[in-house]
Amino acid sequence: MLCCIRRCAIAVLLLLLPLASARAQEASLVSLQTPRGAKQAFILIKPQKPVAAVILFAGGHGALRLTSASSMGWGAQNFVVRTRDKFARQDFMVAVADAPSDYQSARGMNAIFRMSSGHTNDIGAIVSYLKKQANVPVWLVGTSMGTFSAANGGIGLKNIDGIVLTSTITRADPNWSIRQSHPHGVASMRLSALTVPTLILSHRNDGCAITPASDTPKLTRALTKSRKVDVVLLDGGNAPKSEPCQALAQHGFYGIEDQAVARIAQFIKSN
Repeated sequence: MLCCIRRCAIAVLLLLLPLASARAQEASLVSLQTPRGAKQAFILIKPQKPVAAVILFAGGHGALRLTSASSMGWGAQNFVVRTRDKFARQDFMVAVADAPSDYQSARGMNAIFRMSSGHTNDIGAIVSYLKKQANVPVWLVGTSMGTFSAANGGIGLKNIDGIVLTSTITRADPNWSIRQSHPHGVASMRLSALTVPTLILSHRNDGCAITPASDTPKLTRALTKSRKVDVVLLDGGNAPKSEPCQALAQHGFYGIEDQAVARIAQFIKSN
């Protein structure tokens, strides 16, 4: 009888463990007042014992228009947005950054704002919040237009431990106002000021005209002071369901999300 009771107790415990884990990783919506007076919202997922924190920057205009931790007006399919739970399962505390309150219009954040000091300070507010939640390294992970944000934070903030650039903008669209000042997109930024470890992740067959994997050398040549620079080119995935520069194509690592997140996590944990 005693053995039976013990076996039942163990069985119940095993059933409860996944529920406890799920509760520990439930998402919440956080909104902060930034130094310049804007409100900065983000989805927060906090594992019980995080080994690092990642701030995820979506591509496009970046205005997710968050109304709750699970409800957004745009961007649900974006690579770093749809994989947020995969990052959390790597024992990362996750912050999915929305555009600040004054950039919530349909136009959202352009490259000029993403490279601005105001955006740097907004990112810094998220970093400070995460540092108070857990004493772990904080990394910035951007995809497509979000790579402007990740690079900006890495350049302008002193308490960042590393950055990850995925499907990086390396060619300015002819219609962009930054065409003259930043013809090579992120590669035209002051990347020589980056000293933290940097991972460049691309799909070898990314068909987006402004993020080709073949431009990776532009980035590596500019990262002259980073302690470590790694380049990862992935292959494969599912047949695209979107245009080449959209999320459900090679540009967004469609069909190989697990592999992409695993390679990012491996780099973060090893540095």
